[in-house]
Amino acid sequence: MQSLEQYFQVPFRYQVIFSKGLFQQDNPVFKDFILNFGLADFRKRIVFVIDKGVADAHPNLTSEIVQYFDTYPVADLAPEILILPGGEVCKNDPRFYEEVVRAIDEHRIDRHSFVACIGGGAFLDMSGYAAAISHRGVKFIRIPSTVLSQNDSGVGVKNGVNYMGKKNFLGTFAPPVAVFNDVNLLATLNDRDWRSGIAEAIKVALIKDLAFFEWLEENTSAMNERHEAVMIEQIYRCAELHMQHISSGDPFELGSARPLDFGHWAAHKLEYLSNFEIRHGEAVAIGIALDTAYSHEIGYLTGEERDRVIAVIRSLGFDTYHPALAENDKANLFKGLQEFQEHLGGQLCITLLEKLGKGKEVHEMNFDLIKKSVDFLAQLG
Repeated sequence: MQSLEQYFQVPFRYQVIFSKGLFQQDNPVFKDFILNFGLADFRKRIVFVIDKGVADAHPNLTSEIVQYFDTYPVADLAPEILILPGGEVCKNDPRFYEEVVRAIDEHRIDRHSFVACIGGGAFLDMSGYAAAISHRGVKFIRIPSTVLSQNDSGVGVKNGVNYMGKKNFLGTFAPPVAVFNDVNLLATLNDRDWRSGIAEAIKVALIKDLAFFEWLEENTSAMNERHEAVMIEQIYRCAELHMQHISSGDPFELGSARPLDFGHWAAHKLEYLSNFEIRHGEAVAIGIALDTAYSHEIGYLTGEERDRVIAVIRSLGFDTYHPALAENDKANLFKGLQEFQEHLGGQLCITLLEKLGKGKEVHEMNFDLIKKSVDFLAQLG
């Protein structure tokens, strides 16, 4: 018998750049990136895809982009700036990613050119998926517009859309070439969306950095009052922890462990059960509360530690319970656990809290104790 073995490594490198007023004429950050990226012999093209919610909240954004490229002609700007609905709806309907693919084709976006996407996490997921499957991957620039996407999903390597009633069933691992976090995009968020992304900071702090969790405890009031400097620090520290994990572990999730999905198995199901009336971050907050209560039930956390986590979540204005958790004697929730296991390839691997600041992977969960944890949250109201 004969065999051949192939082995090679492909390095990935991208920056997350923090800026303010990205397309203002006196801000050279974006044009410098385009100018210095890739091969100098190729004339670059760029098409912009913008979340409609962002376009509505920033009505001058499209004209600012056009003027910016008039001032800095470092790439050929596509004459069409594509504006599509954001939120989970854009991941549920294939027409939207197909529209992005059409724009890539019509405006001749090749592998030396760019799709620049401005929007929330779901919109980035959808557009990134379209970019990744076009020409087997065109250059993708993320410009996250929400707290959640600036501190978590926007700085990672995953893209995807929902299919057959399952979250992110179709997707790719395709890193962006750059991420630009523009603080000005956060200014128009309503309080609900401002708050939502902080759930991901709670998550990563609880499993990786006790000092960061303590910082979140101390700064809940400032974040509720929308102090810009405090929110920028939260986003920076959260993004840094997410990026450190991606680079040091299993970036393309070849194994079964997904520690950055702490609190997410229940959150993913809860989003569907609520018909996506619950924001992703709101569902994650409830999922964190559930897995924290469960970590106490199996003897990992003390009651005091459990209550500290619950207190931070609630002090930021999140709910820690939703009636959908208990529907059908929790059978829907159990199905969510099974779907999460299936998504990982058959072996259940859930991250719980061994202690505050340290996650622990487990491969089985006692559903009677999950039910007890749900009942505990229900009693809190």
